[in-house]
Amino acid sequence: MSDAERSSSEAAQPRPISRLPTEREALGFWLKLGCISFGGPAGQIAIMHDELVERRGWIRERQFLHALSFCFALPGPEAQQLATYVGWRMHGVRGALTAGGLFVLPSFVLICLLSFAYVEYGTVPEVAGVVRGLGAAVVGLVLAAVLRVGSRVARTPLAIALAAVSFAALMLGVPFPVLILGAALIGLLLGRVRPEEFRGLGQGEDPGDEQLPTPSNRRFWIARVLLVWLTPVLALLLIGGVIGQLAGFFTLTALVTFGGAYAVLPFVADLAVNRFHWLSPADMVAGLALGETTPGPLIMVNSFVGYLAGWTTQGSHAWALAAAATATFCTFAPSFVFILVGAPLVDRIPRQGPVASALAGISIAVVGVIAGLAVFVGDQVLVVDDRFDWLVAGLAVASFIAAWRYRLNVLLIIAGCAVVGLLATLR
Repeated sequence: MSDAERSSSEAAQPRPISRLPTEREALGFWLKLGCISFGGPAGQIAIMHDELVERRGWIRERQFLHALSFCFALPGPEAQQLATYVGWRMHGVRGALTAGGLFVLPSFVLICLLSFAYVEYGTVPEVAGVVRGLGAAVVGLVLAAVLRVGSRVARTPLAIALAAVSFAALMLGVPFPVLILGAALIGLLLGRVRPEEFRGLGQGEDPGDEQLPTPSNRRFWIARVLLVWLTPVLALLLIGGVIGQLAGFFTLTALVTFGGAYAVLPFVADLAVNRFHWLSPADMVAGLALGETTPGPLIMVNSFVGYLAGWTTQGSHAWALAAAATATFCTFAPSFVFILVGAPLVDRIPRQGPVASALAGISIAVVGVIAGLAVFVGDQVLVVDDRFDWLVAGLAVASFIAAWRYRLNVLLIIAGCAVVGLLATLR
């Protein structure tokens, strides 16, 4: 065997799990992740892959991609669901609640503080500078994620072609659920006629030797999870007023949020502005900007909408905070339900056969989806008022090189770009 073949063979081997962390170690990591998870789903998934798989070895590469395929097929924020799944895999229900909760909590606190400042003092120019720098960092991090994940998933000509078709379909406006369904069907077909195309994607691999947390009475467990979710939702609906409206609206929104925040936010904006009159179009644009400046899922914009809804209808910051908490709970509670009910099934999905082939197809399509997100973000931050932003372009290139070539800590990349953007605004 040549050196090149030997290196390729070694690269295809699954990275062993070094050791599972203690709950205290995991708590520290999830808190850190909640504070640095900028970049939207692509950037957040890239951070988790780098930290959990590459640096710490807390989960295997193929387990990570297997779970990612499952989360992409669910409504809701896939990055937060992936964190919840990894937390569940390591420490059961407590681990899931810790990982998923801390993925959201720092962002919720920041959004509420920024919402308070927005209501009291209006927008400030410095925010625009920080957003400018963060946008550059996001472009670089997402491009690095495309190459990193693509090099592990799209290894054969047909796999590369499927990723390219997914990218093209996304650019042409094909709805995300349709794209995922198409990728699953193509994967199913290729699994029957060209199974070698999925070589290295986990077919036939044992899911792991570690003991997996599994409910002993599954029906009772599902009923218990549903009760814990639906009881507070029902109580919020019974309160009525703006709290009840927010509970019903964002519960419904959470159940149809396929395709990520960018796909559902136009729907949220239309109803929040034009039907409920909770905020103005200018307020909604400000909320999107604030959402981009904070860690966590971009769908945290819902918390801003809730805060403004409480303030507009009641004129009280206490009511605004309660409304923001309502919007946040109803946005993310279904994601916890999906993972706590479905996570035990992920590890029972066969590593070969039709289901595995369909999920492999989704894994490959994810590469094209991440590339599409890179284009979307780049289009938003590189061209402003029909003018090309050379500062952002330079920062994006520097971020990409730092992440891809030098493996620099993501927090340093984000902080550096934010500082440069801020300083450029203060000139």
